[in-house]
Amino acid sequence: MDTILNLTGAFRYLATMRAFDVLDILIVALVIYKLLGLLRRTNIIRVAKGIAVLVVAMGISQIFKLNMLSFLLQGALELGLIALVILFQPELRRALEKMGGSGKLSFLLSGEYKSMHIENAITQTVLACSDMAKTRTGAIIVFEGVNSLEDSIRTGTVVDAGVTAELLKNLFFEKAPLHDGAVIVRDGRIAAAGCMLPLSSNMNLSKELGMRHRAGIGISEQTDAVVVIVSEESGAISVAIDGMLKRHLSRETTETILRKELVPDEAEIEKKSIFERFKVKRDGK
Repeated sequence: MDTILNLTGAFRYLATMRAFDVLDILIVALVIYKLLGLLRRTNIIRVAKGIAVLVVAMGISQIFKLNMLSFLLQGALELGLIALVILFQPELRRALEKMGGSGKLSFLLSGEYKSMHIENAITQTVLACSDMAKTRTGAIIVFEGVNSLEDSIRTGTVVDAGVTAELLKNLFFEKAPLHDGAVIVRDGRIAAAGCMLPLSSNMNLSKELGMRHRAGIGISEQTDAVVVIVSEESGAISVAIDGMLKRHLSRETTETILRKELVPDEAEIEKKSIFERFKVKRDGK
């Protein structure tokens, strides 16, 4: 009987919910999901555990009215939150940058010609990576997203050339002067080669991963870039997105992932075209 009454009360509560209440719950769930993803990819998880222990201890001290201990724990918790912001300022800054630049609108408003160049760049990249995988030639190719990679580009040599499979293979040829660095592709063109990338700070990465993979994961953690990596040891092709590494990919799977992440679908292109036609019409008045 109690179970039935509880279910009835729950249904009554659900019936009183508004559409904005559902939206509120979804937004909070999304924020929690993003925070958990940030915790999982950084060492902040250890600090979070320490804060959780302080919170539990403070709750127990308040229950048993241990006033002095509760006062000290509350002060430690406040200082801990301030220290958390200071210690992990780079991670928080990168998260805010990604939030501010995560929209696809700027990509959609950039013109159809970019989409054509990017499609060609994807095709040529997959072809080059497939050939380099057979010869076990190490390579790391970074596709810039909304977040600028100008800092990394400055560390390399400016190329400013169209993407071709032969050019990529020459850049990563073992005796080539730029083969140790990364190639950065911007708007479907090779912006620079021999670029240095930040290494991932994730301590949970497999020890099998070399410097190329850690660099690829690192830049994908800090920006919305999509990174293609060819292993020098095994010849396996991997793709790093948002700090996650997808390994041992086939040529077809690699191309599918790149097109999904970098090329807008027809519906998005149509939305862009409508916007541009409206803009032209408005400016023509």
